[in-house]
Amino acid sequence: MSLIETLPKLIGWAIPLIILAVIILPQAIRILREYERGVIFRLGKLLGAKGPGLIFLIPIVDRMVRVDLRVVTISVEKQEVMTRDNVPVTVDAVVYFRVIDPQAAVVKVENFLKATSLMSQTTLRSVLGQAPLDDLLSQRESINLKLQEIIDRQTEPWGVKVTAVEVKDVALPDTMKRAMAKQAEAERERRAKIVNAEGEFQAAEKMVQAAAMMSKEPIALQLRFLQTMREISSEHNTTTFLPVPIDLFAPFKKTEPPKG
Repeated sequence: MSLIETLPKLIGWAIPLIILAVIILPQAIRILREYERGVIFRLGKLLGAKGPGLIFLIPIVDRMVRVDLRVVTISVEKQEVMTRDNVPVTVDAVVYFRVIDPQAAVVKVENFLKATSLMSQTTLRSVLGQAPLDDLLSQRESINLKLQEIIDRQTEPWGVKVTAVEVKDVALPDTMKRAMAKQAEAERERRAKIVNAEGEFQAAEKMVQAAAMMSKEPIALQLRFLQTMREISSEHNTTTFLPVPIDLFAPFKKTEPPKG
């Protein structure tokens, strides 16, 4: 049989083989990136996680679930929360997590992304509902740490590690904003009055010390009197009233008249 006669038969066999290879090879060969793992199931039974690199599968028999190991960011929807001191607030948060056990993330939970998001919502309402408004506004870091610890403890069986939780925004009602503004203004006025009172107290102490010094040294009182006269005379007044301390005449009172 000549080559010309056998060529159509070869082509007839080659075409189905090529089509079969095109269909089977994509199912038999998978390439996983550095940050990916493939959880392999053979006839429904878990074989384990493989990757990264080139993975060979048995078509129809094996099934692979691709899992991303990079950090995932989910935004927790705004939640209406009533604080411990009965103040209604609206809060939202951001949760950062990653898969550390691909097998558990596939086998232990149906959808770890959705499950982690719902767990974050319920934990956010629970934790913030136990905190007073002042702590919610001033101790944000401790609340974030507490949220991260609780969510991470709940998602650990799923092979999910929560790395951080950040409360983004705390929306207060308008009435509460006005009340807080009045409270801040009253606090500023209180501090101003305290500073003013402390200044007056210190000034009074200095005046008492100065009076005690002048009572011990009469010459100091005379020098102060002369300085006051100089200050008054420099103001270019036409008429000047000068109070004369009676202590200035004390030396004359003690002088005895000459005997005749």
